[in-house]
Amino acid sequence: MKTDNIQKKTFPVLQLSCASCAVSVERIINGLKGVRNASVNFATATAVVEYIPDSITPEEIRTAVQNGGYDLLIEGNDENTADLVEEIHTKKYNRLKTYTIWAIILSLPVVTTGMFFMDMPYANEIMLVLSTPVIFLLGKDFFINAWKQAKHKSANMDTLVALSTSAAYLFSLFNTLFPEYWLQRGVLPHVYFEAATVIIAFILLGRLLEEKAKGNTSSAIKKLIGLRPKTVIRIHNNDYEEIPIERVIIGDIILVKPGEKIAVDGVITEGMSYVDESMLSGEPVPVLKQLNEKVFAGTINQKSGFRFRAEKIGADTMLAHIIKMVQEAQGSKAPVQKLVDKIAGIFVPAVICVALLSFVIWLIFGGDNGFTKGLLALVATLIIACPCALGLATPTAIIVGIGKGAEKGILIKDAESLELAKKTDVIVLDKTGTITEGKPVVTDIFWLNNDDTQKIILSGLEKQSEHPLAEAVTHYYNDVPAVQISDFESITGKGVKGRVDDQFYFAGNKKLLNDNNILINAELEAQAKEYSRQSKSVIWFADSVNAIAVAAVSDEVKKNSIAAIQKLQSLGIDVYMLTGDNESTAKEIARKTGIKHYKAETLPRQKVEFIIELQKKGKIVAMVGDGINDSAALAQADLSIAMGKGSDIAMDVAKMTIISSDLTKIPEAIKLSGQTVNTIRQNLFWAFIYNLIGIPVAAGILYPFTGFLLNPMIAGAAMALSSVSVVSNSLRLKWK
Repeated sequence: MKTDNIQKKTFPVLQLSCASCAVSVERIINGLKGVRNASVNFATATAVVEYIPDSITPEEIRTAVQNGGYDLLIEGNDENTADLVEEIHTKKYNRLKTYTIWAIILSLPVVTTGMFFMDMPYANEIMLVLSTPVIFLLGKDFFINAWKQAKHKSANMDTLVALSTSAAYLFSLFNTLFPEYWLQRGVLPHVYFEAATVIIAFILLGRLLEEKAKGNTSSAIKKLIGLRPKTVIRIHNNDYEEIPIERVIIGDIILVKPGEKIAVDGVITEGMSYVDESMLSGEPVPVLKQLNEKVFAGTINQKSGFRFRAEKIGADTMLAHIIKMVQEAQGSKAPVQKLVDKIAGIFVPAVICVALLSFVIWLIFGGDNGFTKGLLALVATLIIACPCALGLATPTAIIVGIGKGAEKGILIKDAESLELAKKTDVIVLDKTGTITEGKPVVTDIFWLNNDDTQKIILSGLEKQSEHPLAEAVTHYYNDVPAVQISDFESITGKGVKGRVDDQFYFAGNKKLLNDNNILINAELEAQAKEYSRQSKSVIWFADSVNAIAVAAVSDEVKKNSIAAIQKLQSLGIDVYMLTGDNESTAKEIARKTGIKHYKAETLPRQKVEFIIELQKKGKIVAMVGDGINDSAALAQADLSIAMGKGSDIAMDVAKMTIISSDLTKIPEAIKLSGQTVNTIRQNLFWAFIYNLIGIPVAAGILYPFTGFLLNPMIAGAAMALSSVSVVSNSLRLKWK
């Protein structure tokens, strides 16, 4: 199969009722020619499909899924699809709520009659009348779905419910219409209408709570989508026009008023304001945005109005990318989930076999009441063995964990990386832009005479320079007035010179001063050596006779980097720094941050080779970087983490992105990973234990020793509560 031109899309899946349904849909899609890989997540009700458009279309995939008794949503753009899914979810929830309420209302008198007034006249007939609509009207979806499964020679949770409730109902119906059959044999013709109705009511209640819980787990997506405004004010020929966000095109000038959300990504063309970018960075302090600075969709304008030019719209905005990443991550599966899916796929047929076997054993060895007790055991076994708790154990925890990460400014692309973060032994950090700010700034400047005029001249010279370090000086003196520089000249590899009035001035390295026979004061010389010892770049400033000042420029360590590195080391993780910078600079940064292991002057290929060496030693390696030169190392690492202010390529390759580029988020991600994995283990433990204990008890294994036979009504309640407990345990992550 060709691997070029492969598309990856997420489709909402309709009519999933349990984990084995998800397995069935996944098997259907993976069996199609042209589909490279498909993963169906029960908790999110989505299918992530990689396919070759030249070989198969979404319409053909949908047709295959429909033939299997399910459906896919393939129409519309991402936003419209999200709205449609939300609408369908709301309708399903409201319908389920109505069915559940009526099932409980009708079941209560059936239960009351069956438990306390079974000997009153026409008791069986009253229960028959009340239970019939519960089974065949309110519970009709179970039978419809079970029939669809049977046509395709498969079974799921609906099969269990349909078999058990119909068996209880038909058995009770026979006993109501023909009681003499049992009376002639000396057996009381018990009815189990209450068991059948309460099973339907409990399962509907359980699914109602599951549906509500699953809606809660995707709240991060809803919050992100809610950051997008519906309309914008477009300025065209000085006319102000309010238009839907869908009509915005690249190049439009948009007006943003104070307090409004920014609609698309763009660049400010007029005005300035403070913008709340906490949805991107996680930081509560607003950021000052001025002329030609970028603004992003979903952020909030705080102080004053401004105009900006739209540069990225629709699916290209940073907010849209964040939403897509979170959606894909929440729809992905942890490695442990693959095992759970296999179990769910064979679970239902196995339970049916156990239930039938228990019925046969009771029939043979149960004596006079063997048939009745066998039927009870069969019904209880079919009900209590719901695979939903098993199917929900992993994905609900993953969804909440990834959503929690998104709230903290940690974007996690897939479930595997979330699971793997906890196991990390070694973290390899790039220096520039990761540990440091990634841009040079003036840290110190020493003047022989504190003359404001000379500061204006230095700033004026550097404003015309093209050297990267010159920008640091102009930024440092950005509030000084402008000065007219004449006869300006840029001297390659040395610096710049220019004339103000009748005097020439120089700014650059020491070689520039030596070439022009400029005298250097001993105090300035000593200060320059100290700056060099600290691995800072030195800029000299002089007139045509004497050196006047010396400035130190450095890529400063981020304010949180030292604390983050100490935290990682306290977790028992070895921290390495790899940088293409020189040995002295690398050594100084390592000293400042407390990093014990570092390598300087490393090329991209050498970074990859270093990571491979660590992996050969059995280490789980995380790589953190922000540049194009880090992309190969990020791809090689077991866990790849990109800084959000870095290059697009680094973020595309990485499995995690720290939006704020704050290293302290990495220990948070590792902690989140540990909490999520622990929650998954707790969920799986209880799901397995529940079935391990419940199925034998329902089949009647305790009866020979204690005389206890599980009532199908209790089995239905236990089954519903098991699924709710798993989802509730996952939701606890939100408050950790």
